[in-house]
This record gives sequence, structure tokens and C-alpha cells, in this order.
Amino acid sequence: MTSPRIIENSPLARVARLKLGTRSVAMVLGNTIHLSGATKEEFLNDPYWVAHEMEHIRQFQEHGRLGFLWRYLVGWARHGYYNIPFEAQAREAGHRNAAQYAQGRPLPDPATMHQGPKAT
Repeated sequence: MTSPRIIENSPLARVARLKLGTRSVAMVLGNTIHLSGATKEEFLNDPYWVAHEMEHIRQFQEHGRLGFLWRYLVGWARHGYYNIPFEAQAREAGHRNAAQYAQGRPLPDPATMHQGPKAT
């Protein structure tokens, strides 16, 4: 897998951040991670968050652009954001794969990881 491109201050991610009502957001489109409310450095320093977004990149590769977006939107409509199957899988991958993205450092306390939108 090639390294993803990371875009700070993404207008697309800003719309998602405002819609979700969260302080910061990362969103994946293809092999690009769009950030709003967080710097590239802040993102890369949270191995749980990086692992979460890398799972979305894997999902994009598995299902293709239209397949991923369709399944994501249908999941949101049926289950709400927090319970979208792709989001549940990415949360699990965030915990399971964080050590891969810790850059040789010990994993931080999971309580300090990025806090996305919560279940409602």
C-alpha cells in the first residue's frame, strides 16, 4: 500500500466536521486523508486515529470509490453515523493496528486518542 496523501484544512473535511459537530475530523477519499480541525502532525501523532483512517483506505481499495461511498451512505441512513459498519470496522482496526503506526514509540493511553462523534 502506498503512503496516503494528507490534506490539511480540507474544505470537504470541514463540511464533515460541521455536520458531525466535532472539534476535528479526518475523512478518506481514495488514498487521500482530508483533515479539518487538526494538523498533519496532530493526526500522525495519534496511532489509533491513523490506524482508523488506514482501515478506511483499505475499505476504499476493497470496494472501489462508488462501492465504498454507496455502502457508507446507505449505512449512515440505516444505522446512523456511529453504527455505520465501515466505522465500526475502522474503530476496531484503530485499536488492533495502532502499534503499526506508533513510529517506535509506546502506545499512548487510549483515553487520549482522537474522540470522534459518539453514538447517539
